[in-house]
Amino acid sequence: MNLTPNSKVLIQGFSEYISETHVAQMKAYGTNLVAGVNPGSGGQQLYDLPIFDLVEEVIAKFGAIDTTIICVHPYQVLDAALEAIASDIRQIIIISGGVPPLDMVQLLRKAESCETIVVGPNSPGIIVPGKILLGTHPSELYTPGAVGIVSRSSTLTYEIAWELTKAGLGQSISASIGSDAIVGSSFLQWLQILDEDEATQAIVLVGQPGGGSEEAAARYITEAIDKPVIAYIAGTQAPLAKHWRQTGTLATFVGRDPSFGTAKNKLAAFQEAQVPVAERPSQIPELMKNVIK
Repeated sequence: MNLTPNSKVLIQGFSEYISETHVAQMKAYGTNLVAGVNPGSGGQQLYDLPIFDLVEEVIAKFGAIDTTIICVHPYQVLDAALEAIASDIRQIIIISGGVPPLDMVQLLRKAESCETIVVGPNSPGIIVPGKILLGTHPSELYTPGAVGIVSRSSTLTYEIAWELTKAGLGQSISASIGSDAIVGSSFLQWLQILDEDEATQAIVLVGQPGGGSEEAAARYITEAIDKPVIAYIAGTQAPLAKHWRQTGTLATFVGRDPSFGTAKNKLAAFQEAQVPVAERPSQIPELMKNVIK
């Protein structure tokens, strides 16, 4: 991935998912925001950004774009992402939530064939503290350091970053993979990215009920990850068999083990993998100091 201050960044769409404050925060952080795309608004200025009707017009003006941040209506996300891929943009962050699952299936098939990484939907994006902010993370809670964070949550990610910052443990990369039913990149992909990242010494993984991604991550940590990992699972007191709205998934499924997708099952998977699990966010710095060199 190209996550440096020199990376050229585009915003597609301006909706309730992103505000003038977010744009100003990214620019103040040093993110190289070059333009926005908003069909019908070409030639205008919005939030001090030049606006174009098409992604290809931005490419013609500024050259290759490294990352696009998509903030359009959920039903327009697929078209926006396909337009970006057609313009050879290989890093896509989807802030919008509620993208139709079949649209995501189609997008991921295309992204895989073009070696494009998709973060989100329903994600605040990525931050490399001290270098680049791609999305809506509150940058004031982060500080540069050696702890990588990968999370299914949004606000909980910020809370954990702040707990680490208060304890004097800075962060190398913080990525929220998104909390819709189907998301672009997985825990496994990000564990690999962080494991190979020279600036990262240890990893915090933040999960929550629904689906089986945490269980898969626990197995993958045992098989392939060399760096220490600390886990935290939100919603350990959530009632069983309830729809957890944020994830767009069900805690249990007909025909599966009744514990599938529950916080209890995820905790058991990490315990079996001998991954330390924090009981609360404030405990993460203490566990991290025990494993980080």
